[in-house]
Amino acid sequence: MAMNKKKTPTYVKGRVPAAVVIIPGIFLLLGIMIFSIRYGVADIDSKTIWSSIISFDKNNLSHQIMHELRFPRVLGGAMIGAGFAVCGAIMQAITRNPLADSGILGINAGAGIMIAVCFVFMPSLSFTGIAFMSFLGAGMGMAMVIGINLLTKTNSLQIILIGTAITTFLTALSEGLIIRSGIGQDLAFWYAGGLAGARWNQVIIVGICFVLAMAMSVMLSPSITALSMGEDIAASLGINTKTVKLLCFLTVTLLAGSSVAMVGNIGFIGIVIPHITRKLVGTDYRALIPCSATLGALLVVLADLGARSINPPHEIPAAAIIAAIGVPFFLLLARKKG
Repeated sequence: MAMNKKKTPTYVKGRVPAAVVIIPGIFLLLGIMIFSIRYGVADIDSKTIWSSIISFDKNNLSHQIMHELRFPRVLGGAMIGAGFAVCGAIMQAITRNPLADSGILGINAGAGIMIAVCFVFMPSLSFTGIAFMSFLGAGMGMAMVIGINLLTKTNSLQIILIGTAITTFLTALSEGLIIRSGIGQDLAFWYAGGLAGARWNQVIIVGICFVLAMAMSVMLSPSITALSMGEDIAASLGINTKTVKLLCFLTVTLLAGSSVAMVGNIGFIGIVIPHITRKLVGTDYRALIPCSATLGALLVVLADLGARSINPPHEIPAAAIIAAIGVPFFLLLARKKG
């Protein structure tokens, strides 16, 4: 009698090793971050940047600009870009849908409505409190999509339609609440997705969530690779699929909730970056997650630099530039995948 052989996952190998993406990507990211710190409404030379790091002088205007505005802005942008990219990669594995993203599946919109509640009803709440409420909102948005999916037993394509409907509903509630309260103008730039308001207290909170979530995603990456090929294959390898999914949802909630609390709803990063990364390094999540994080950080820092450079001293939200890239990419991908 022939014995049943245990299934083993086979992933698509990429064109290049992960190191070829990560190492040059990090150097390029650092270079763009330095350039972004140096140039703006007030140009600051490298010597002043270095001196502000070595010995901060609170009476020096250039040092104040560095520490209070530009450093937290570029660091926050890098973490947020990496976070949204990893969110998209993980959600695409869990749902086995190439169009899945925290912005489309209602997660970002759930975080957004809770932040709107904070601004309207709890205006004195600290950023730590706002971030916590954002986590709850992100979890609520995810729970709504997953709950409807389980009740209706929809397929991987229909879950995108459910997510889109939930996103539209929660966004409409947020906007209605903001308009009725009369604080729409105060929240307009944050809601549009910009980094101008990034401050150190926000960067620290986002940084803690980012480190925890990235550590979880890296540890889960072998299981996510198996799960992306189907629950049956993952289960045959001894993986507890329910536990892995729960931990993945927690990771996505941490990343999306903290990011939305800081910059608002920036979409399409989680769609564009993971697909580009798969073309480069393949579908093994041990490589896909760190490479997506690197390229996502690079995209947001570049977009923010462009947002400040198009019409100085005014700026447009970085989300607008990313959307200009993401919308055509999304339409092309949707058409390609049928």
